[in-house]
Amino acid sequence: MYKYIISLCFIIVCLQGYSQKTNNSEIKKDTITYKTGYGLRIGVDISKPALSFVDKSYSGLEIVGDYRISKNWYAATELGYEKEKTFEDFTTSTSKGSYIKLGLNYNAYENWLDMNNEIYVGMRYGFALFDQTLHSYKPNVGNTYFPSNTIETPITDTGLTAHWTEFQLGIKVETFKNLFVSASFSYKIMLSVDDQTNFKTLYAPGFNRVFESNTGFGFNYTLSYLIPFVNK
Repeated sequence: MYKYIISLCFIIVCLQGYSQKTNNSEIKKDTITYKTGYGLRIGVDISKPALSFVDKSYSGLEIVGDYRISKNWYAATELGYEKEKTFEDFTTSTSKGSYIKLGLNYNAYENWLDMNNEIYVGMRYGFALFDQTLHSYKPNVGNTYFPSNTIETPITDTGLTAHWTEFQLGIKVETFKNLFVSASFSYKIMLSVDDQTNFKTLYAPGFNRVFESNTGFGFNYTLSYLIPFVNK
């Protein structure tokens, strides 16, 4: 009888030891952490050169960048140049100049393991410095029998400015190590814009077409590369 009791106790002790070993192994696995890169990500909006190729009245280039400041927050900026020739029923005009947008992005996507993708919302303050040229216009006078003549003497105003805010919604996908493809949509609200003398500004670089409601829309498709400074 004592022999069986001793054997049973030995088996119980062995099972307890194995159980503790298994639990310790699981704990070690659970403590594995995946680090991701914090650094500067820079890139270019490839939609603007593509639009320049299909629309000869437009040319533009935009450089984008962001810097990760915490797990979900990024400081972001866009720098660019645009030139747009606008054709209306009675006018032809061109706006050209540079712009900068500054703001923050918040990543609302919870990545798995070592993934580094984003579904983000963002806000920007935008500022543009541009020139506008009125190439030709037809005065709103005359009648059917004696229509007014088109004036084709160019008039240019320089040093015009525009200020606006915009809200962005976008995605970023890491296709290869540190290489990202992203697309975003923006809704813009004009705060103030300078008009050419006796002629309303129809297009502001960085803002796009200026409607009567002083609102606008934008779309970006970018390629960017992350330069990691530290892994956290």
